[in-house]
Amino acid sequence: MLLHGVEMGQGPPVALLHGLFGQAGNFGTVQKALAAERRVIALDLRNHGASPHAPVMGYPAMAEDVLETLRDLRALPCALVGHSMGGKVAMQAAIEAPAAVARLVVSDIAPRAYPPGFRTYAAAMRALPPGLTRAEADRALVATVDDAGVRAFLLQNFRFGADPGWRIGLDAIAESLPAIEGFPAQEGAYPGPALFIAGGRSDYIRAEDRPAIRALFPAARFLTLKQAGHWVHADDPQGFTAALRAFLA
Repeated sequence: MLLHGVEMGQGPPVALLHGLFGQAGNFGTVQKALAAERRVIALDLRNHGASPHAPVMGYPAMAEDVLETLRDLRALPCALVGHSMGGKVAMQAAIEAPAAVARLVVSDIAPRAYPPGFRTYAAAMRALPPGLTRAEADRALVATVDDAGVRAFLLQNFRFGADPGWRIGLDAIAESLPAIEGFPAQEGAYPGPALFIAGGRSDYIRAEDRPAIRALFPAARFLTLKQAGHWVHADDPQGFTAALRAFLA
């Protein structure tokens, strides 16, 4: 599957992969900063943003989407940067095709299964009727999603106005959450340079995750941005961009 992407800049290619319910534009600040010296391609993963929809959301399929798209754009080998679900996609792609991935950056996720924290969000989103105003949709989600910032993040995927409804493949995402929460067993490893960036106010990457990370990524380095939560690139864009620049150089 060829994915929709937003491209900026010239130079060595870097691809940015967003997390669950995100889209390419979530990396806007980071992409603009890196585009001063690199060709930066922010992709919408399948069932997200403006990319095609499909019933399957497993990591092998999503990794192949990314590799196929970058191959079509003549952007391989490429540095891969992925946040959360996008980080798992980046890990899968690096293990499957190490020669295609020049460097790997994984933001606030580990190669393991996580608790089903997003299932209540998906259920509330699926229950949202079309035709609501933004304010009405926001109020309808309050009982399930108490954080206003998270509600705004989710509602970026909702079309308001003449053609209301979800622009993302919400049903496919919801049905695939068990696979998205997990991570498939791997037979190989990625020997190239890898950087795992954790948010200091997040528990998504724990000290006990490091042996499993190093088993798959033996050259892994670790960095914590103390003031960031799970959305590291949004909470500390300057620190995140500085870490990328240093590692990619």
